[in-house]
Amino acid sequence: MSAGAGVRRKHDRARMRRGRGVAVRGALVTVCVLYLAVLLLAPLGGIVWQARKPGWSALGDPFTRSDVVHAFWLTAIIALITVAVTTAFGVIVAWVLIRHRFRGRALLNGLVDLPFALSPVTVGLACVLLFGRGGWFHEFFAARGIQIIFALPSMVLVTIFISIPFTIREVQPVLEEIGTEEEDAARTLGASVLQTFFRVTLPNIRWGLLYGIALSAARAIGEIGAVLVVSGLIQGRTETATLYIYRAMEERKTASAYAVALTLAGVSILILAAIEWLKHKRTREDEA
Repeated sequence: MSAGAGVRRKHDRARMRRGRGVAVRGALVTVCVLYLAVLLLAPLGGIVWQARKPGWSALGDPFTRSDVVHAFWLTAIIALITVAVTTAFGVIVAWVLIRHRFRGRALLNGLVDLPFALSPVTVGLACVLLFGRGGWFHEFFAARGIQIIFALPSMVLVTIFISIPFTIREVQPVLEEIGTEEEDAARTLGASVLQTFFRVTLPNIRWGLLYGIALSAARAIGEIGAVLVVSGLIQGRTETATLYIYRAMEERKTASAYAVALTLAGVSILILAAIEWLKHKRTREDEA
C-alpha cells in the first residue's frame, strides 16, 4: 500500500513539474508576444493608421511625384552598392578574423563594432572632414573633377561604413561553428583556396550571409543621420526616401511621409520574410 502511495506521489510531483514547465513556457511566449506587439506591431500599426486617414486612394499619390520616385531610385542604388560592397568585404573580414591568428587581431575584431558605437551623425561629420571643402582629400578629388560631398559617393561611403558590421557579425559565428575540417579535406584533394571557398565555405555559410545581407540592406534603406549630413538634402538630386520623409514631416505633408515610411518598412520586412521562407523550404527539402 505504501509503495503504491509512493508511486502516486512521484507521478503527482512529475505532473506538477510538467505543469510548472508549461506555465513558464506560456509566460515566456506571452512576454515575447507583448514585446513584439509593443515595439514592432504597434508602431507599424500607427503608421498604417496615419497613412490611411486621408483615404486608401491617397496612399498612391506620393508615388506619382517625380521627387518621390527619384528618392526611391536613389535609395535603391545606395542599397544595392552597399550590399555588394558589404557582402564582399564582410565575408573577407569575417574569414580572416576566424581562420587566421595574427598580431592586432583582437584590435581589428573590436574595430568591427565601431560603427555600432558611433552616432551616424558623427560618421557624416567625419566624412565631411575628409572630403569636404578644405578637407584632407578634397583637393585630390577636386583636381580630377570628382565631387564626393553633397553627391552620391559620400552617401554610399557613410552607408557602407554603418552597414558592414552586420554582415561580418552574422558570418563569423557560422564560420566558427563549421570549423575547418571540410576546407582542409578539399585542399588535401587539390582544391585551390578560391575553389575551396566557393564550393565548400560559401555553401556552408550561405544562411548567415543571407541574414547579414538582409540586415545590411534594411540598414542601408533606413539610414538617415549620416546621409543627412553629407547629402546636402538637395531635392531631386541627393534626397533619399528617408530624407524625403524628413522633409515631408518638416513641410507638414504627413500623409506622404507615412506612405513612404510604410513602403520602406514593408520592403525591409519582405526581405527578412523571404530569407526565412527560403531557409525553411531548404530545411524541409533536406529532411525529405
